[in-house]
Amino acid sequence: MRKNILVIGGTGLVGKVILRILEARNPDFNLFIGSRQSGKNANNLVIDVTNSKTFDAITDNKIDLIVLCTKDSNNEILQFAIKNKVDYIDITKPTPELTIAYDLARTMLNVQSRIVFSSGWMGGIVPSLIDFAESDKTKIQETGIYIYYSVKDLAGKSSANFLAENVCKPFLTYKNDKPLKVKHFLDSERFNFSFGIGDRQVYNLDVPDLFVLNQIEKIPTVSVKMTYNSKFITRLMGYFQSLKIFNIMLLRERQLLFGSSGNGDQTAFEVIIKTQNTTRRISLQSLKGQAELTAFSTVLHIEKMLSESLSGGVYFSHQIHSSKEVYEALNSYSTFNLKMDK
Repeated sequence: MRKNILVIGGTGLVGKVILRILEARNPDFNLFIGSRQSGKNANNLVIDVTNSKTFDAITDNKIDLIVLCTKDSNNEILQFAIKNKVDYIDITKPTPELTIAYDLARTMLNVQSRIVFSSGWMGGIVPSLIDFAESDKTKIQETGIYIYYSVKDLAGKSSANFLAENVCKPFLTYKNDKPLKVKHFLDSERFNFSFGIGDRQVYNLDVPDLFVLNQIEKIPTVSVKMTYNSKFITRLMGYFQSLKIFNIMLLRERQLLFGSSGNGDQTAFEVIIKTQNTTRRISLQSLKGQAELTAFSTVLHIEKMLSESLSGGVYFSHQIHSSKEVYEALNSYSTFNLKMDK
């Protein structure tokens, strides 16, 4: 039977790439685009996450899977999916909203659809890569994620708006299973990136993997740090935070500061996994930037969700895969470079 897939936010940057990759890999899928504005054909559906009256279009078109690529702070689409037994995947939630949505989904009775949260870094693939490197999580003492972000890369609004709204607020990182309150762009250290990027200053960043790796996968010490392609911008953000300049800026000014987007550039991240006896590094570069990597990872999750092997329930995206399958799929994609220490 032909699968009907609805990408809400499908007119946005990542949504468009998801649709492109899905269509190329799965020509038999019937793809619908959900947005607030009416489109040019029958596959463009008016879906407003703040207006439940528009959700009738989901049942009218017999949607099998909802892919949420836009902000839904009140989890209206999530609740609709569970009540109407429609599969659902969300790739947009920052950590505070993810924990609320996850708890909400687990408390709803009789979840028969497949509900998948995939808001971690680049479509939630980091835990799968860690699992491929070390499947016995009890051996892992510490995991660090180091992100290289280029302001020349194409970027959507969601991550920029999250930073603008939360840069002054503390968030949780974990050391020996103790939650520690930290802030973005503080606690700098040096990290030597692969792919010719070299030695960089890196600063705190809040991504959902902090919660997932500690609270779900029980890794005792987890941290995430990032650097910009511009060393000047990286230092500037550190100064702004340490001098509390962000605190006196208007939200609109912070949105402009974080909202820069170029015409496209590489993105890269590295994961350091420490056990008592070993330290391993996983390095991943996307030559076509963040949107391509996030979208491809999401497509892998979609394909898995629509297989017959996954039963109904609430999952994080890494829990639905074989880590080997994820690693091999990423490794075979033409614009990704993936390597792991032996």
